[in-house]
Amino acid sequence: MATFFGEVVVAPSRAGLDEEEEAREETPEDREIRREIEKKREIQVLWSCAEESLVCSRFIVAIGRNAAAFLSSFILDSVCWEVIGVVKLWNEWCRTSSSTNVLPTDSFCLFYRLIADPTVLLCQCSCYVAEDQQFQWLEKVFGSMQKKGLQVTILSTCPVADYKTQESTLTLVSPFLKALKTKEFQERVCCPLLEQPNIVRDLPAAVLSYCQVWGVPAVLYQCYTDVIKLDTVTIEAFKPLLSSELLKSLAKDASESTKVLRKFLTASESHNNIYI
Repeated sequence: MATFFGEVVVAPSRAGLDEEEEAREETPEDREIRREIEKKREIQVLWSCAEESLVCSRFIVAIGRNAAAFLSSFILDSVCWEVIGVVKLWNEWCRTSSSTNVLPTDSFCLFYRLIADPTVLLCQCSCYVAEDQQFQWLEKVFGSMQKKGLQVTILSTCPVADYKTQESTLTLVSPFLKALKTKEFQERVCCPLLEQPNIVRDLPAAVLSYCQVWGVPAVLYQCYTDVIKLDTVTIEAFKPLLSSELLKSLAKDASESTKVLRKFLTASESHNNIYI
């Protein structure tokens, strides 16, 4: 409070306090709470296979419900693939368990292996991995794999409103695919490359950045869509990827894919109707 007219009064501020001063103010109770939260937010990757280091030539990662549903509809089946791992995590937005019996509407992160070629692995990650958990996810997943000869394909979705272009986003026909790749990825991509100044974020960006740092050939296919729920049009927007060298040999019969896709959408609609 000023004692005379014109006096300069400095308001109280914590600016300038260094980390050591702030740390000294933390009480034992605060430290205990922080440790408990950090422990609760620790990610667990549970592998059912006995190998200490997985030999992997191809790793397909689908992030988000629509990307995961695409793999379930057009690639995965119980005859050719087996579940070999699951991620347990907890954060403000989701909670996953060690169960491998999941519904399309559940939050989950599962790993599969192609029975005919055990070096081909696939991950469906429909759960949200928080920013402070992404490094854990990368270290624990890729830390279990041999990186020599590894190639990674990432599928994800993103709101079309995030797409930066000189045109109006209202005139864009969505959904549409864009690709972003590491320097080491030399194969043909199945859609146009993502233009500057567009960026990618969250777990897809973390996986691609990890591969760039470690010199792993990787490509990210991002689907820009105006629908956030499970959606037929968004799921089928990934179909051009079935012409790629990797997915072409893994694709299921078209009629079987259609049946699985309908099943997914029926389950999603039933789940949504609970809240109407």
